[in-house]
Amino acid sequence: MKLSLFWFRRDLRLEDNTALYAAIQSSENVLPLFIFDDNILEELPANDARVSFIYDTLRDINERLRQCSSSIMVLKGNPKEIWKEVLEKYEIDTVFANKDYEPYAIARDKEIEVLLSDSGVEFKLFKDQVVHEEAQVMKQDGTPYTVFTPYKNKWLSQYIQKDLLPPINKKNFYNVVYSFPKISDLGFEASAIKVRPYNLQEIGDYAETRNFPAIDSTSYLGPHLRFGTIGVRQILAQLKSSDIAFTNELIWREFFMQILFHFPQVVTQNFRSKYDGIQWLNNEDDFKKWCEGKTGYPMVDAGMRQLNQTGYMHNRVRMITAGFLCKHLLIDWRWGEAYFAEKLLDYELSSNNGNWQWAAGTGCDAAPYFRIFNPIEQLKKFDSEGKYINKWLPDYGTSAYPLPMIEHKFARERALSKYKSEMKK
Repeated sequence: MKLSLFWFRRDLRLEDNTALYAAIQSSENVLPLFIFDDNILEELPANDARVSFIYDTLRDINERLRQCSSSIMVLKGNPKEIWKEVLEKYEIDTVFANKDYEPYAIARDKEIEVLLSDSGVEFKLFKDQVVHEEAQVMKQDGTPYTVFTPYKNKWLSQYIQKDLLPPINKKNFYNVVYSFPKISDLGFEASAIKVRPYNLQEIGDYAETRNFPAIDSTSYLGPHLRFGTIGVRQILAQLKSSDIAFTNELIWREFFMQILFHFPQVVTQNFRSKYDGIQWLNNEDDFKKWCEGKTGYPMVDAGMRQLNQTGYMHNRVRMITAGFLCKHLLIDWRWGEAYFAEKLLDYELSSNNGNWQWAAGTGCDAAPYFRIFNPIEQLKKFDSEGKYINKWLPDYGTSAYPLPMIEHKFARERALSKYKSEMKK
């Protein structure tokens, strides 16, 4: 019996899933597959919260598939080696998957496409995790946008809301029930940090409340968008025309995705090469204090402790903590980016990279180097009653809380001098 395989990746849902819908429409025997990729997982701890979230989500999907006498085949290893084994075991005509735009994923998919082609298997990729792909929002001359506002305007001018895909026909799943592995069988353990359910109820107030971390009115959509437990089309379908501030956040996500696609060097390099001459201080003791939330600046410390304990950090606070690391401590943005990549539940390479380069002033559409947030003023402005900092800093106001590790005025003047003197003209 010939099978079609659907390869789950960043689209862990059965609803409004482009490639899965295409597979079900064109085949009567669709076998879902998920590969825990050793190339990605080898750098993560056994109790990584994101791995636990993926595992729990797959288990939930599997339970739903078992109701129609099907299941997910869950495997772990190097994707190329896994696919070799799958090709030997099954007679496959087509593999369906949704596109991924990160450098590693692009290289992986090219390799798998060659392997499948050599076996006479077609590999069909579909647009799913974005509204507009990397080459769909371009300047008149065909080059990519590197400034957000004109990109946003073009994005919006091209956006047409489409109906969500209808429910899939579950009769077309391959009727085989595999045993679902225990998390320990895969070499992982359940994390104490959990991904919160997303909340789209307060989006109407987003523009007014988004800068105040104590209100905790954010949607918690990040990890769900990252791993595709909800699709971007489904989110947009629930927004009103007045929800432009929230829509802008979704557009920023796609802006940074297309920047990463067209300029993959940003993973390790400044987007603006004129900043390559900056000699970062990179003091390891200073970095350790920042990581642990012991800088003596309450807004910075509260954010870092929230991150360390929960895997989340409020967006306004992300800007403050990132700016502090780069401009107060003069530590390379790549150090901070790597730490966030390790801790954030919603870590996404393109957004993490883009936002860190924004904070450092080295990115495509960045805060100018002379914009240096004053953490004390930010606290007064966005947490005037101290509700946020008191939640995350039980030692605040006691002798155990550290004094500021550096004076703001001195740090600001030092950063300005360094940027001015060391950036290339």
